[in-house]
Amino acid sequence: MKKFLLIVCGSFVGTTLALFVFMLMSIVMSIAIMSVGSSMGKTTTSVQKNSILHLKLTGEIAEREGGGEMSMIDMLQGGGTSSMGLNTLLAAIDKAKTDKKIEGIYIECDGSAAAPATRLTLRNALKDFKKSGKWIYAYGNEGIDQGDYYLASVADSIFINPVGAVDVHGMAAANPYFKKLLDKVGVEMQVIRVGTFKSAVEPYMLEDMSEANRLQTEHYMGSIWHNMRDSMAADRKIDIAKFDQLTDSMLVTMEPDSLVKNHVVDGTCYPNEMEARLKAVTKLKKDDDLRLVNPADYATNVEESTNGDHIAVLYAVGEIVQQGSNNPMSDLNAIVGEKLVKQIKELQDDEHVKGMVLRVNSPGGSAFASEQIWKALEDFKAAGKPLAVSMGDYAASGGYYISSGAQRIFAEPTTITGSIGIFGIIPCAEDLAENKLGVHMAVVKTNANSDFGIMTKRMTPSQRNAMQQMINRGYDLFTKRCAQGRHVTQDSIKQIAEGRVWDGMTALKIGLVDELGNLDAAVKWVAQKANMKKDYKTQNYPALEVDWRNMLNMMMASQYEMKMQGEMGMLYDWHKRLQQIGTRDHILCLMPETVIY
Repeated sequence: MKKFLLIVCGSFVGTTLALFVFMLMSIVMSIAIMSVGSSMGKTTTSVQKNSILHLKLTGEIAEREGGGEMSMIDMLQGGGTSSMGLNTLLAAIDKAKTDKKIEGIYIECDGSAAAPATRLTLRNALKDFKKSGKWIYAYGNEGIDQGDYYLASVADSIFINPVGAVDVHGMAAANPYFKKLLDKVGVEMQVIRVGTFKSAVEPYMLEDMSEANRLQTEHYMGSIWHNMRDSMAADRKIDIAKFDQLTDSMLVTMEPDSLVKNHVVDGTCYPNEMEARLKAVTKLKKDDDLRLVNPADYATNVEESTNGDHIAVLYAVGEIVQQGSNNPMSDLNAIVGEKLVKQIKELQDDEHVKGMVLRVNSPGGSAFASEQIWKALEDFKAAGKPLAVSMGDYAASGGYYISSGAQRIFAEPTTITGSIGIFGIIPCAEDLAENKLGVHMAVVKTNANSDFGIMTKRMTPSQRNAMQQMINRGYDLFTKRCAQGRHVTQDSIKQIAEGRVWDGMTALKIGLVDELGNLDAAVKWVAQKANMKKDYKTQNYPALEVDWRNMLNMMMASQYEMKMQGEMGMLYDWHKRLQQIGTRDHILCLMPETVIY
């Protein structure tokens, strides 16, 4: 009896403690959610005189600030902001141009992650800021990597630590090929594709890069690098030939004094000495604290809602899928077709939405979902509302599919686009099962193709032929949509299609885009077409909302991914690629996954 009472009491105490902890967490989370919500609703922030806008280049530069859920997760996990939003950075820089309390911009180079088009957009904003007559200083403590140097080269002066380094080395593309590995484990990737340049399937069917893929990669990468190189050399007042020589000389190994001598940087100093420089230029006393302004705190109205007439800016970021998955982290970085179609329909029916800019940053994905999104955008145009597309880092394959019908397409010179092609991929583990594991799969079927899709059965010639015809129809539809949107013949589209990837500069020349420009240029074009005055308003979609259940799921998924990354290291990305094969649609409009260094 005594033992029974102890068990009961123990259970009661445990349950009570669990309820107490849960209530405490709920209170903390409620306060956090309210604080996030209130911060998202602010329109002003207090800035003192002699302040500096502080751009700390660290972490990922995403299209938008993480929003309520990601901000909550990051706060509860005890971290700072995991990513910077490009929209927030641009808004802060633009606001600082005319703010008399902001003396200049301080760029702290600490290893940010972003593709060339995002960096170009940010770089152009910094150059525009300098037209106001205000200064920009940049500093690298341990060193300045190539991406950060591309931004820092705009600055009036660049400083590094006396034992720091600058790493500018040009561009190289690396893509792992899994054919040998798959052969060893007995898995065959049955590939059906259209397009000589449609290289997304190459890692699973070849042991090395094809000549066609090498050709297209050299072309778009060369164009992007020349754009970056010319800009850096011009702003640093270094001759192109000299800059090439420096780039080829293992610049990262050069002594800081030599970097100063070759005008790569303007001087060396320790962090406290850099702080003293900034105090001097802002006329602060030695004992004063620097008045550094965080962009996220400064541009707090970037996601502010409006009830009146406005232009919708709809973000379509990530790989295209038709339906959401059980992994909220994956959905956060994906374009979920069914959700986006619903959102487009809502904007079409909203009388306050006078036009829309679709902001595309996607390598493509599901061919089916791409077609559904394309149709929704056609319906939006049919309602008499102007539609433009603003391309970010990528708008390729399915990303171009959903862009092709826009009345005007804007891209950055370093945007990666095109890749008009389609493929199917069906894994076959027959050799793995039969010869490696000794497992025979016995099949009973009622019809000739009842066993189609079983992973341990290789496709028959007739099944492969049927799949090829299906892929051909998908390619024909894709090129037809592009021809309709671009107002050209389908044959002319096929001449520049074949799955080939293009840079934004070349895409303009061959007619895949209409104009080189950023998101703001696209918004202005829509405003003009919608007959809106200069003081028009914009609203970002989808809305950034906090969902408790989704947030908790994301926290668990985030912890799992962090654990996997820590254990697998560089192999984690390869693991994810192979894992995605089983979860993706079998018919895809997807550009090759290439890592550019």
